[in-house]
Amino acid sequence: MVRIKICCMASIEEARMAIEAGASAVGLVGKMPSGPGPIPDALIAAIARSVPPPISTFLLTSEQTTEGIASHYLRVRTSTIQIVDAVSDDTLKELRRRLPGVKLVPVVHVTGKESLEEALRLAPHADALLLDSGRPNLAVKELGGTGRTHDWRLSRRIRDSISCPVFLAGGLGPGNVAEAIRAVHPFAVDVCSGVRTNGALDAGKLRAFCHAVAKGYSPH
Repeated sequence: MVRIKICCMASIEEARMAIEAGASAVGLVGKMPSGPGPIPDALIAAIARSVPPPISTFLLTSEQTTEGIASHYLRVRTSTIQIVDAVSDDTLKELRRRLPGVKLVPVVHVTGKESLEEALRLAPHADALLLDSGRPNLAVKELGGTGRTHDWRLSRRIRDSISCPVFLAGGLGPGNVAEAIRAVHPFAVDVCSGVRTNGALDAGKLRAFCHAVAKGYSPH
């Protein structure tokens, strides 16, 4: 089955709701230049402590240096670090050395053929890649939670070109996630705004999303 990551958790109760609906991972958003869902590090840490194994907890960090990313992680202690802005190979290698038990998931914002080149560069040093629809080159960076889809054909090329798992994000919701799964065949799908109403996690949308993921799954 395609795994489900529900992002932008705002409370322990939302995390519990996501897990009960079928999520195998929850996303916890740190300080960002823009976009929905950032919460204080103390709340990230509290939610992460409340989540039972084997559910994964993802810290979304906009830090880009080894020191900045590691320091952010040490304040919250999630199981996974999702690095939402551009990062170097050397930074990933150093993080692997400094945080050997923590999974590293860099984000590739799918904007064009350069995204494939970035994915090929990062994949050997990552536990997974997450493909999203941000615009990191804007004056005020968009690093996720945009509600926009991107070119799934390019995402499929990336998925077929690398050996590590791929999480697919960007504008997914109950109405299009099955199509996205059939187009890309990702390891997992990731959603934030597509299962929320007025910023709050919506139980009905959440159930519909998880049902659509099951409907869209194909083993071939």
